[in-house]
Parts: sequence; structure tokens; C-alpha cells
Amino acid sequence: QVQLVESGGGLVQPGGSLRLSCAASGSIFSIYTMGWYRQAPGKQRELVAGISSLGRTNYADSVKGRFTISRDNAKNTVYLQMNSLKPEDTAVYYCNARSSSVQAWGQGTQVTVSS
Repeated sequence: QVQLVESGGGLVQPGGSLRLSCAASGSIFSIYTMGWYRQAPGKQRELVAGISSLGRTNYADSVKGRFTISRDNAKNTVYLQMNSLKPEDTAVYYCNARSSSVQAWGQGTQVTVSS
């Protein structure tokens, strides 16, 4: 079973940037499709960005051109670079790992975009 630990959240002003990291342990990281999800108060959890084991990426329309997901298999880490942040990006961001047989979630990291 894979364990995930997110870091990098915080408070940032509109237009600012943050980079989230998700460190994985306990399994073979490279086989997993990795994703970043977010959940704002009163809303459902939604997919922000995903990256396959082969490096193929996909993004929610709301973040295209502003967010970039990447992975470093040597470091067992996936990243989410967030630029041009908006107040509506405020949410708890969760890292997800999934394969054909298992799925795991991190504990979440708070991102607040406010002046």
C-alpha cells in the first residue's frame, strides 16, 4: 500500500504562485497514476490535474494554462505548480495515487488565495 504526504500549501495573494509536493512511500511509485484534487467548503471534491505512469497529463478547464503537474519517479514525488492563483482556487488540495488494484489519498494541504 502506498502512503502519501502533501506539503507546500499556505496563504498567497491573488496572482501569486505556490508549489505543492506529494511524497509517496511504501510501494513502487512509478506504476501509479497520480492526481491532485481539491475540495472547497460546501463543494464536492474535484480533479485538478492528473499524470499517468508514462507522463501523460490532463487538467481541469479551470486551471489550464495556470497549473502544471509533474512527477519525479527517482524521488517518488509528484508536484503541482500553481501560478496566477485566484481566490476561487482556495481549497484543501489532496494527492491521489491509483493503480489497477489500489487507490490512496493524502491528508490534504490547505491553499488559501486572499488579499
